[in-house]
Amino acid sequence: MKLLTFIYNGEYRMGVRTERGILDVEAAVAALAPEEADIPTTVRRVLSGGDKAFASLRRFVDELQNNAAPYLKDEETITWGPAVTDPGKIICIGLNYRRHAEETNNPLPAYPILFNKFANTLNGHGHEVPLPRTSQQVDYEAELAIIIGKTAKYVGEEEALDYVFGYAAANDLSARDLQLRTSQWLAGKSCDYFSPIGPYLVSKDEVGDPNQLDISCTVNGQIRQSSNTSDMIFDCKQIVSYVSQCMTLSPGDILLTGTPEGVVMGYPKEKQIYLQPGDVVTVSIEKLGSITNRMVSE
Repeated sequence: MKLLTFIYNGEYRMGVRTERGILDVEAAVAALAPEEADIPTTVRRVLSGGDKAFASLRRFVDELQNNAAPYLKDEETITWGPAVTDPGKIICIGLNYRRHAEETNNPLPAYPILFNKFANTLNGHGHEVPLPRTSQQVDYEAELAIIIGKTAKYVGEEEALDYVFGYAAANDLSARDLQLRTSQWLAGKSCDYFSPIGPYLVSKDEVGDPNQLDISCTVNGQIRQSSNTSDMIFDCKQIVSYVSQCMTLSPGDILLTGTPEGVVMGYPKEKQIYLQPGDVVTVSIEKLGSITNRMVSE
């Protein structure tokens, strides 16, 4: 199932992508099943409600069939929100693709490199990204996002993906000059709207092996990154397990799993042209869709 968030009357609402359009779940439930309190109408309720909530939503959507028309919206006209709007944590993995580590002249890490972003960085498909006045070196990073679906603490690698709800495409935008001022990357990673995620949150049953997905990034239609998640140094199950050894993971938490080669920082100095106002960046991941954002002056 492909879940998403769209903005309606200034508020986030959950949609489900169907063959005929985007189902406004809240409107459909209010009209057709107002007494069914177990049908989740927000992404948060789906994630927090576990398997039971997801099954209830799936059953409701499947049973709608020909009655869905009044509650369908055109995907081309909605205003998108982030696929997940209220994560408790956004944990990122640095230098997690072999060829990306090579292009930046870094040794392969012995353990996952963890850093964090915050909710102020969240952004949705089709929205603008303001380039900070304090940076001249904003870079793109196509990334696979893991969205946690069950509380996870000290989980083993064999069972780690059981705690995942699904996956999304993301862009871990990075202000390199701010990032590399010190050994801590936070300043360059947590600028406002620097984490576009979406357009969909795709349940894991539709994805299969998350480490066999093509991943790419284009700038103004030009391919900059083209790889596969199989190039990860630490795969998705290793990431979930490792982070759960460090902290409790909760439903709705987002794990950004690193970026492949092709970022501006990996180019020779004389060829480094960082993002400029007007640039349009698209991150695409197989089975998950594409998220596009335009850079603007702050």
